[in-house]
Amino acid sequence: MVLRETSRSAPRVDCGMCHEPACLQCYPFPKSVLAALSAPIPSAASRFADTVARIRELGVPTDAKARKNLPITTGCLDYFPDALLAVAHLSKVGNDQHNPGQPLHWDRSKSQDHADCIGRHMLDRGTIDTDGQRHSAKVAWRALAMLQVEIEKEAE
Repeated sequence: MVLRETSRSAPRVDCGMCHEPACLQCYPFPKSVLAALSAPIPSAASRFADTVARIRELGVPTDAKARKNLPITTGCLDYFPDALLAVAHLSKVGNDQHNPGQPLHWDRSKSQDHADCIGRHMLDRGTIDTDGQRHSAKVAWRALAMLQVEIEKEAE
């Protein structure tokens, strides 16, 4: 995000991607939040981390246009319903195996080598593992875990 001087006395908030003032297509927050930012964000990774941090801080935006830029159902659940159900089932099976008797949760101390696990499961993609679960579901679960950890680190 870049602040640019215009012919008016107030600076224009530039999204840094499409260069439109307070663009809600590229940066999903109300103009009041965008206007409150005063320092430029140096990289796309920083801009994304800032977006994630603001979503966590403010919750899902209340502005209708901003909410449309976070289509969790139509942009994720509707695209991959069967795959996400397989990942959810894998989470339950994995929890029962690695945390017997405990409520469903992600015990992050159990395994953190997501990229290596993805590679190993990719070698067997399209087949069923010995525990009855798809290797491809394990690839997806590990990819989501790796992405979640990356986003959390960037937001710190």
